[in-house]
Amino acid sequence: MAMISASSVVVDGHEFGYRMAGESHGVVPVLLLHATGETSESWADFMLRWAEVGVVYALDLRGHGRSVWEGPYGLDVLAGDVVGFLDAMGLAQVDLVGHSLGGLVGCLVASGAPGRVRKLVLEDVGVPHLREPAVLERPAGPLDFDWDMVGRVRAQIDDPDTQWPTYAARIKADTLVLAGGSSSPVPQEHVREMAATIPGARLVAIGGGHMLHDARPDEFAAAVIGHLARPLG
Repeated sequence: MAMISASSVVVDGHEFGYRMAGESHGVVPVLLLHATGETSESWADFMLRWAEVGVVYALDLRGHGRSVWEGPYGLDVLAGDVVGFLDAMGLAQVDLVGHSLGGLVGCLVASGAPGRVRKLVLEDVGVPHLREPAVLERPAGPLDFDWDMVGRVRAQIDDPDTQWPTYAARIKADTLVLAGGSSSPVPQEHVREMAATIPGARLVAIGGGHMLHDARPDEFAAAVIGHLARPLG
C-alpha cells in the first residue's frame, strides 16, 4: 500500500510544506493545488490512487497549512511560488491538477511558463468575472490557513484582472476541465467559458458540486487518470 509522506522545502527564503506519494516509474510527475482554505491533505484519496501509477506532489499554497503565512497574497504571487517549488524540487515539467483557487493558480503557471506544464486539469474552475463580494466571517477556533490571505485572494477573484481570457488562451497544456454542475456555487457558464477559451480543452461534467473530488472520488479519479494517461497529440 502506498504511503503519503509530509516534508518541506525552502523557496526564495520561505518554507513551503508539501506531501508526496509514489515513485516516478518514468511517468511525468503530478502536482496537485488545493482550493482556498484547504491544504495538501485534501488530496489524500487521489494521491493514494495515483501513487500506483507514478509520483505525485501536493503543495500547501502560501498562507495555507505548513507553508509560509506571510504576504503579499495574490494569484500572481502564488503562481510564482509554484514555479519556485518546481525549481527547488528539480521538476522540469509536471502534469498539474488544480481545484478552485489552485486551478486559477495553475492556469497562470501554465500560461506564463508553458514548458513546465504538460497536462492541466481544472476542477470546477471558471473564467473569473466581476462579482458582488461575499461577506466573509472568520470561522471560530484555530484555522489551518491565514484568514488575512482569504480576504486578499478573494478580492482579486471578485474584481479580477480583465486579461483572464488572454491568459487562458495562451495555455498550451493538454487541458481537461471538470464541471461540478448546478449545485456548485461557481457559475457553470464560466466553467464552460474556461473550456472554450483554452485551446483544445475538453469539458467533462461530473457533478457533485464544487468539491467534486470529495463528492465523487471514483468518477474524479477515472477522469483525471484517463486524461493524464492519454497520449499527446
